[in-house]
Amino acid sequence: MSRVFAIGDIQGCLSSLNQLIKKLPRTSKIICLGDMINRGPDSLGSLRRLKHLQETGVAECILGNHDLNLLACDAGLRDSKPLDTIDDILRAPDRKDLIDWLRHRPMALCNGKVLLVHAGVLPQWSVKRTLELAAEVEQALRQKTYKQFLAQMYGNTPNYWDPKLKGIDRLRLITNTLTRVRFCTPEGEMEFKSKEGLESGPAGYIPWFEISGRKTQEMPIVFGHWSTLGLLNRHRVVGIDTGCVWGGTLTAIDLDHLASANETIRSTTTDQGLKIKTLSVAGCDHPMRM
Repeated sequence: MSRVFAIGDIQGCLSSLNQLIKKLPRTSKIICLGDMINRGPDSLGSLRRLKHLQETGVAECILGNHDLNLLACDAGLRDSKPLDTIDDILRAPDRKDLIDWLRHRPMALCNGKVLLVHAGVLPQWSVKRTLELAAEVEQALRQKTYKQFLAQMYGNTPNYWDPKLKGIDRLRLITNTLTRVRFCTPEGEMEFKSKEGLESGPAGYIPWFEISGRKTQEMPIVFGHWSTLGLLNRHRVVGIDTGCVWGGTLTAIDLDHLASANETIRSTTTDQGLKIKTLSVAGCDHPMRM
């Protein structure tokens, strides 16, 4: 039986991705946790590689904030920033196929034992609710009118969940949660400026996975996005953005082992780390500077 591994933020570091895949068992399947491209030296090659792996049944890829940024730039709604490395994609002869493939990727995944997201979830969301809300954004991205959503996707408000939210406000909040959240309050109000370690949030804001009583706490969650944490394993949550593009490593975690190990610690305290198996390779040969 094929084993399934989740891989942290690749961000255009194709060489590291290829090295890591070679280290995995031969029949493995992979799930990339978003930020497939941008900042690294080969965004185009990374996207083409992952598209091929998905189309041949080897991989699936969740969308992250950098991937959404590419969609917005392709739509003419944003300009590339000085540190962006997506111009090779925007000039590529297969640009249309790559963009179409990208906007049909999921915002979250769950196999019944592990929830996978790029950034995080709000404490008020159950696993079922998270997947339902992710599907709303997925539908918006897959429609012919997807550029209308992208045109209004950016912004930090609303920054707290209200099930009565509708339209673009609802979609923007869902997108920000799944692809950008790091800190929030116990009531689910998000803050987007703080990007450093666990203690860097403003008063009253704590890492989303440390919220007591969050509705997803009974299921292990694996996420990326937060490179300054390195490999994190606490509260039945595993963060695997280990800073590949910044000169760190690219990390994969064995999801089958994570699911089975979780069975043995259900009665332990919520700050107990899971038993995990990881593989990693060196990060980008020409790392970005923080």
